[in-house]
Amino acid sequence: MRDFSQDHRWLSINTATVRKSRGVDLPLPEIIEACARRGIRAISPWRDQVQAAGVSNIAKLVREHGLSLSGYCRGGMFPALDAAGLKAARDDNRRAVDEAAQLGARCLVLVVGSLPGALQGRPAHKDLALARNQVGDGIGDLLEYARTAGMPLAIEPLHPMYAADRACINTMEQALDVCDELDPYRSGSLGVALDVYHVWWDPKLQQQIARAGGKRLLAFHVCDWLTPTADLLNDRGMMGDGVIDIPRIRGWVEEQGFAGYSEVEIFSTANWWQRPHEEVLDTCIARHRSAV
Repeated sequence: MRDFSQDHRWLSINTATVRKSRGVDLPLPEIIEACARRGIRAISPWRDQVQAAGVSNIAKLVREHGLSLSGYCRGGMFPALDAAGLKAARDDNRRAVDEAAQLGARCLVLVVGSLPGALQGRPAHKDLALARNQVGDGIGDLLEYARTAGMPLAIEPLHPMYAADRACINTMEQALDVCDELDPYRSGSLGVALDVYHVWWDPKLQQQIARAGGKRLLAFHVCDWLTPTADLLNDRGMMGDGVIDIPRIRGWVEEQGFAGYSEVEIFSTANWWQRPHEEVLDTCIARHRSAV
């Protein structure tokens, strides 16, 4: 297991972590500059932040600062109520692949979606099996396109609390079942993004990490689970402030040959997004050394 205590060369910042500074939106170019000043070598930007600044502009900034992209957030949201909705999702995901390729991302992270309309509080139906079938079909279609662009796809299983709206793939086992069906020869074009916030509770986690192996482990996201949690979406904890045994999980991941970045991804409306982004980044560096 790698020693992170002396430096932060394997730290990546998911740009949602500093999406806001003192409660105010922080533009992506400023996030990039702040990371570069601190010797942070990698980021994982969100599409809305990239699009607001311009894909070409962000690609140029990334190159100028010599940054890597541990991933690109995000594609997915495949299920829809009708053929037009499915086509719109397909087209948007292809654009996401193109953007990820232009930015030089290691992978495109997929948050797969679930019941159409549920995110808006108006689920169109209750057929979770249908949603999962549409997810499988959508990933299969996107995989062919992504292969032509040389862009690996990383399915991110989300905690079961999101099963109705954000993702109907909720465990590593489910995600790997999809991988094995669509990419049985482990080509490297399809794998998983493991976010400890979503999977730390899973009694099969170690087993499924071993099943994934180095070929399927494309991204590793870290934060912490607070007790109590005030908001299941936007009250993630800084590493070391909660109950997740992050070093143990990292050890399982690295046993399989993963040697990439630990990507800090924190959504925190009432805490970290209210602080100066400089403080948040400095804390990420310190906790990466002590708690990851």
